[in-house]
Amino acid sequence: MPQGTIKKLTDKGFGFIGTDKGDLFFHLSALEGVTFEELQEGQKVEYNEGQGPKGPRAEDIRPVD
Repeated sequence: MPQGTIKKLTDKGFGFIGTDKGDLFFHLSALEGVTFEELQEGQKVEYNEGQGPKGPRAEDIRPVD
């Protein structure tokens, strides 16, 4: 699985993961094993890349220990 870093979190339940290819959008519904409130900017995560209605997005997001 690719890895990235939580770059930005919003109060509306979405955020962005910084990756080698640029920032990748995610929604709180894509989280696994962690709640949105537990995420912190700068935290390392792994994810799968999927396609959303507005372009690429992160799916199956989980923290990297």
